[in-house]
Amino acid sequence: MEIKSYRKDLFYSYTLGAFPTIELLKKHQKDVIKILVHSSFHNEEVLSLIHSLRKDTEIQINDKLISKLSNKENCYLAAVFNKYQMTLNPNKNHIVLVNPMNMGNFGTIIRSALGFGFTDIAVIKPAIDIFDPKVLRAAMGSFFSSNIVYFNTIEEYKALYPDHKLHSFMLQAKKTLQETEFESTPLSLVFGNESSGLPENYLDDNSIIIKHSNDIDSLNLPTAVGIALYEVDKQLKKR
Repeated sequence: MEIKSYRKDLFYSYTLGAFPTIELLKKHQKDVIKILVHSSFHNEEVLSLIHSLRKDTEIQINDKLISKLSNKENCYLAAVFNKYQMTLNPNKNHIVLVNPMNMGNFGTIIRSALGFGFTDIAVIKPAIDIFDPKVLRAAMGSFFSSNIVYFNTIEEYKALYPDHKLHSFMLQAKKTLQETEFESTPLSLVFGNESSGLPENYLDDNSIIIKHSNDIDSLNLPTAVGIALYEVDKQLKKR
């Protein structure tokens, strides 16, 4: 099987780096096609862990292929894996990202979300390719502990999860994050596109604004999500 540089239409993707590769093997070993090791990689602890996790997966020393896939000189370990289906847990809190387009931001949000116990992310199309290696690299292994599912519209999402109370984060909202009490779960925290935010039809009595100084026009998306997650986590732990 010839491994090609990543394209969205491929049935596989790949991790770049030791940590995401190990997390992939821990959580989705059955989906791993092969593991690639650079000839100059001699971390015996990591290699021993890889061997213990790989089961029957092929390990191949292939400097040329690693270089081709990563385009970076400091990548010494990678894994090729089959893309797999995920489902959202209807009993857990969700993050909903509407039309996310920045792969680095998306990966950072996955990592922050997992750090505050949010494992389930709904993505409203059009959106980035969640399996792009740039997303996986930014997520630093947290991708493989998360459930991420595409939806064509927010209405499709709400129809499947009617028990979730939606909180849309918008600059037009009247209620601030500090004034909001997150009492009922499950809940969904809804965020818009990096440049345009959420459209007006998302605005309702449950919408929230994260107040900041007038010296900036807005917070970047990963920062806004991180602040919201911190506040929700703090409140829910006090319940």
